[in-house]
Amino acid sequence: MACRDMEKAEAAVKEIIEGSANENVTCMKLDLSDTKSIREFAEAINKGETKLNILINNAGVMVCPYGKTADGFEMQIGVNHMGHFLLTHLLIDLIKRSAPARIINVSSMAHAWGTINLEDINSEKGYEKKAAYSQSKLANVLFTRSLANKLKDTGVTAYSLHPGVVQTDLWRHLNGPQQLAMKIISPFTKSSVEGAQTTIYCAVEPTLEKQTGGYYSDCAPATCSSAATDDNVAQKLWELSCQMLSISWD
Repeated sequence: MACRDMEKAEAAVKEIIEGSANENVTCMKLDLSDTKSIREFAEAINKGETKLNILINNAGVMVCPYGKTADGFEMQIGVNHMGHFLLTHLLIDLIKRSAPARIINVSSMAHAWGTINLEDINSEKGYEKKAAYSQSKLANVLFTRSLANKLKDTGVTAYSLHPGVVQTDLWRHLNGPQQLAMKIISPFTKSSVEGAQTTIYCAVEPTLEKQTGGYYSDCAPATCSSAATDDNVAQKLWELSCQMLSISWD
């Protein structure tokens, strides 16, 4: 487990060990808003692990006030996309050596309301928090498509998904009326256990072994937006991400 808040992480590890009777569960510090932290984490994994069969890119921030990461990226595109992009890049050789392997990117149905602003990816000319969130979630789906194309015939497959409307701390940045609306619909939302099911499905479902690049919801293939199938924009986003992160990844 890779976590920013180690106190919460250690409590979760304890709960998992007690519930599963599996002692082989560990957590390590990872702050996806800081490329230094990402590089340190990846270095430790590459040195300490001989295999990495499943990478789940699950971290995220949602509709937060305007802010920047340690590297100057707008917080939502920085954490939700750039952080996962860099982490996956730094671990990809280990993942390839571990094939068959899977990479799962947790997106959202909110991707359907997003567009990729290649000219102002950091929303510096104007910030609308819902638009920035949707952009970052669209980036997750496009990144998955690009990964699938680039990893063809390597034994590594990639999946993106909508987990559902899940009761988590992601809601903390919603305003008063939005918080009220979420309380009203809360009986129809998912618990964290229910919300994890599609992620688990993409990670271990045997019938998905030969599938790659798809988008899933409720443990089944789902339709993503037309913008999420634009391979031209996906490639431009890939190139821009490499440029902004100062990496080379063909």
